[in-house]
Parts: sequence; C-alpha cells; structure tokens
Amino acid sequence: MAQCILKIALDTPLNACFDYRWPCEADAWPQVGQLALVPFGRREVMGLIVGVSGATEVAEAKLKDALAVRSQLSPLSPQWLALAGFAADYYQRPLGEVALPGLPKNLRVLTTVALDRAIKKLAKDTSEHDGTPLDMPRLNGAQQLAADAIGGASGFQPTLLYGVTGSGKTEVYLQACAQVLAREADAQILILVPEINLTPQLEGNIRARFPGVMLATLHSSLSEGERMLHWLAAHQGKARIVLGTRLAILASLPNLKLIVIDEEHDPSYKQQEGLRYSARDLAVWRAWQLGIPIVLGSATPSLESWHHAQSGRYRKLELRERAVKNAVLPRVKLLDMERDRPKDGLTSHLVAALKLRMERGEQSLLFLNRRGYSPVICCESCGWISNCTRCTSFMVLHKPEHRLRCHHCSLELRIPRHCPTCGNVDLQPLGRGTQRVEEGLQLLFPEARILRIDADSTRKKGSAQEAFDTVHRGEVDILIGTQMVAKGHDFKKLTLVGILNPDTALFSQDYRASERLFAQLMQVAGRAGRAAQTEGGSVSEVLIQTRYARHPLYDAVVNHDYDHFATSLLEERAQAALPPYLFQALLRAEAPELDTAIAFLKLAQGCVAHPAITINDPIPMSMTRVYNVDRAQLLVESASRPALQAFLKEWLAALRDMKSRVKWSLEVDPLDI
Repeated sequence: MAQCILKIALDTPLNACFDYRWPCEADAWPQVGQLALVPFGRREVMGLIVGVSGATEVAEAKLKDALAVRSQLSPLSPQWLALAGFAADYYQRPLGEVALPGLPKNLRVLTTVALDRAIKKLAKDTSEHDGTPLDMPRLNGAQQLAADAIGGASGFQPTLLYGVTGSGKTEVYLQACAQVLAREADAQILILVPEINLTPQLEGNIRARFPGVMLATLHSSLSEGERMLHWLAAHQGKARIVLGTRLAILASLPNLKLIVIDEEHDPSYKQQEGLRYSARDLAVWRAWQLGIPIVLGSATPSLESWHHAQSGRYRKLELRERAVKNAVLPRVKLLDMERDRPKDGLTSHLVAALKLRMERGEQSLLFLNRRGYSPVICCESCGWISNCTRCTSFMVLHKPEHRLRCHHCSLELRIPRHCPTCGNVDLQPLGRGTQRVEEGLQLLFPEARILRIDADSTRKKGSAQEAFDTVHRGEVDILIGTQMVAKGHDFKKLTLVGILNPDTALFSQDYRASERLFAQLMQVAGRAGRAAQTEGGSVSEVLIQTRYARHPLYDAVVNHDYDHFATSLLEERAQAALPPYLFQALLRAEAPELDTAIAFLKLAQGCVAHPAITINDPIPMSMTRVYNVDRAQLLVESASRPALQAFLKEWLAALRDMKSRVKWSLEVDPLDI
C-alpha cells in the first residue's frame, strides 16, 4: 500500500508542524482540515492536518506513523484554517496552540466514543429548517432603519450600532437575522455576548422568535458533551444561529452570513490567559475574510470602534431613544458624600429613595463592584492588615463563610481571633463589599426582600439564572450586585439604581480606567426605567455616591453624553500617543524573584535592533506578586502595525534562543498594562 506524508499541527509551544507517515490508497488521501491521532514523545495526542504530500525532508528513521485519522468528521474548511492561521500569525503563537484549543475537548481525546455519539444524535434530527419568525413587534423608525441596513447589507460591511440603553438593540439584531435567514435558506448567524450570564435571556428570545431554527450555544459553562454536540451542529451547518461567548468566534461555521457582537466594548472579549486574543477583532477579520456584514452594538462603544466610525471605516447607525413607548432615560443625580456623610455606606438621600421605592412596590438596584464583606481587616492598635502571604494583595473578608480569601491566588484562611502581631482581639473590617452592604440593608429594611448577585452567590451551575428569574418575577425589592447585573438584563420593575464607591477608578494608573468606568456607570444606569412610564408614576433615578461630584466624567454621565466624552478622550489619546493612535505589545516575565524577571526583560530589551519601534524600560507589574511568583513587564510600541508585527516575529525568534528559566509570554494589543 502506498503512503503519504501528513503535516500535523499540535498543541505545543514549538513553532513548527510535524510530519507523519500514513498508509493510503492513491485516490483516498486524508484531507487538509481533518484530525489525526499521532504519537508525540511518550504520549498520543490529537493533531490537525494542515498539509498532505508524497514526500518529506525528515529522515526515514525519525519518521513516525500516524495512528488514526478521524474520517467520520468532515474536514474543517479552508476559511476556518485561514482564521486560525491569521490568529496564530497576528498574536505570535504556533498554529496548533490556536487551532486545537478552539475545538471541543471531546474532539481531542484518544477515543471516538463522544464524537460517534454526537454524530449519531444529530443524524436523528431530520426536522426541516424553518426560519419564519414569530411575533415580530413593530419597530420605531430608527430601529427599522438599522434592521434593514444590517439585514440588507451585502459584502463586508462593518456597522457600529450605537444605541442608548433600552433602545432595542436586541430587537434590531433579531429582525436583521430574520431578513438574512429569509434570504438564504442555509445561512448561519453568529451572535457573541461578553458574559455567560447574558446567554439565557437572549437564548430564550431567539428560541421564541425562531422556533423552527436550530440554535447552538457555545460557552465554558456547558458540559463537554453539550459543547461537543453544539459545536458539531454548527460545523455540519445544521445550527443556523450560534450564540456564545468569546470562544465561539473559533467555531466552525461553513455557511456564516452575519456576525453580531453585542456589548462590543466589553473587556471580556479579550482572553487574558493562554492565547490572548480579542474575539471582537477576530470577528471583524473573519467578516472581512468571508465578505459578510458584521454589526458591533453598544451604548458605550470602545474608543477603537468609535474612532473607526468617526473616520468612516465603520458605518454608524444610531438609536437615540428608548424602544418602549413612554420609557425615558433615567434621571442621574450625584450625591456628594462630603455634604451627605454616609452611614453604613449609604447616604441619607439614597436610603430615603430606597424606602420610597419599597412603598411604591418598585425595585431598586445597588451596584458595588466589590464582592465579599470587606476588602481588608486591620488592627487599629498596631496597624496590621490582612495581606495575602502569596500575593501583593489583601485577603478579603467573607463573613458568612468565616473566611479570609485572596481573589487572586484563592488562598483561604480562617478569620484570626486576634491580631497576629500584637494580640489585639478587636480586629476591624475596612471598606465595604456586597456582603456587608447586604447585611446593612437587612438591618435598615428588615421587611424587604433583598437579593445579592455576585460571583460568590452564584457559584453553582444555574444559580445565576435562577437569581435573575427571581428578580424578573418581582420577588425582590432590593437587588445588590456587581458587574454581573450591569448589562444586558431587562428588569421591568426597576426604577432606582444606586451606585456605591465608583471613585477608585478615577485614580487608576491604567489609562483605560476612565473609559471603563464611564461604560460601567452608563450600563448599570441603563437598568432603570426600561418599562413605559405610567401617568403619575415615579421618574426612574440613578443616584451616584461620590466625593468628586465636579469631575468631568460624572458630568458626562449625568447628561448621558457619550459623544462628548468619547471625543475628548480620543483627543487626549492622540496627544499622548496612545491606542487607537498607537499599536502595542507587552512582554511579561515571571520568576521566583523580581530581579530575575527584570534582568531577563533587560536582555530582551536590547537583543534586536528596532528603528521604528519604541521599547520602554522593564518595570514590575502593578500586582507584582501572585501565588509566590514575581512579575514584570516590558511595553513595546509603534505607530505602524505592520512594523510592529515584523519586529515581533524577529524578536520572538531571538527570545526563544535565549537560555533562561524565566517564564515569559507576549500579548499583542494588551488591555491591562
């Protein structure tokens, strides 16, 4: 029997593909895009076939045989392989490290049991695809214009859908999808959301609107069997709509015709470990590659997208009014904590507003983006504070669990009975988290139905959706939440939002902090007043407790003036030569000692000539030590993206040749510096 050579990409840090022998008939060679099981060292691993040929430069004695080819699975398309190749090239990672982790885990195991089961289950589904939408509500003029523009677009057409909170962006997406599905019977649509807890509500809306369409969901909370089944439905073209978080951008979609990125500004679209890719940016490239429209929706667009819209690179569609008739934007008011001193974290004005909403049978939301009971406990006698022994951070007090917990390395300790330094038994909590606010509200309003939604209260699978359902049913008077409640949720009875302790972001060393704070405030403020205002009903309010009531950022929030705020920020970025007017990459180094990491970065700083590149001096990261590892960083900048990419390729080759025990990684277009 004849043999061919398979060029295989493997999930390894080695920047190379590997050749393997495979016995095959002359007319039955394996295809590029299929998966193959191969020996690698002492292991057997799954790889991706990226080339098939009749010859190899590898010596016969070193050539190994592939063990199996997953022929029951149709090959991944050339377009998908091109997407993986682009991501690997742009983010400076080996192809296998991009392509293989983007596939379901059950596709990469040694047996085919899960794959065969999923294929058999999907084969039983012989239902006809019917893209006819049900219960299509009538849109207002701006919504209809946007839906027709998106649904009727042809070719690559990036669109920024800029709409105030509650303006009906989701309905625009759905009606644009209906137009695409009606026009092309086999069309597939990809809808991305930033967080898992936003998928159930949107999934319910899609299923109700398109009951005859197979919907697949892709996110990390799915079991491996579920993710395998949904991925395969998308790969086979049976799932017409795919809804997911950032990992869904790497789904195989052979008939993709429209991409929707909801809340496109959200930092969650950027992967922060492993392959540090931006799902939003990859989505734009994928739309360009396929020549299809893409819509990026947000009430507070990222400055990058706003800049593209202002320069004409993106088309901008606007929704300036709320979609529900008689629903108006909430009135935003600043509560100056220098004049109205808070008691137990709440000013008298906010307490009175909460009481008024309870008397009217309306719901209130208190937003505090800090979970736990208190950020730190201290000894007032000697000054001891609850530092983490493994990180340069504090141990957060979680009072209901009677634990101190580090939110960075997950170290847990019992709450000490006395000060470890001086023995003082009177240890005090400093600051407030959601648990402490909840405790204070229960004392203030013992008759109130209070619910806290944060990462601690929603650890169990399905608990987050159960909590949100409780709010939607009106069984909650006061909701306390972190950023989990800040976007995407439509609380009909919510008329008051109180925002606690937003000032810390005003003094962050991160130049993106003001942009993120503004987006967060506008998003959480948008949870109020989404239903129609009845005659004599209370005006929805957003009350922001601050010590800096004259800050320009808060003035923009009060006036719902994103346009002016974004324009002024872009002017600042241009003057300071910061993104989107500059392109960056960040080299991080980790070592047991900080000096070792800094020394490595200093060597990296001078190992390659860089005429068009600025390499800044290495510095410790703001969170210097995590889990007993010290971290430092080196920022690389250039006014030219092609020049930066060319430099990074040469630089990485030099870094790989450096002999060092330092663990290092490179991130292109970093968000956190």
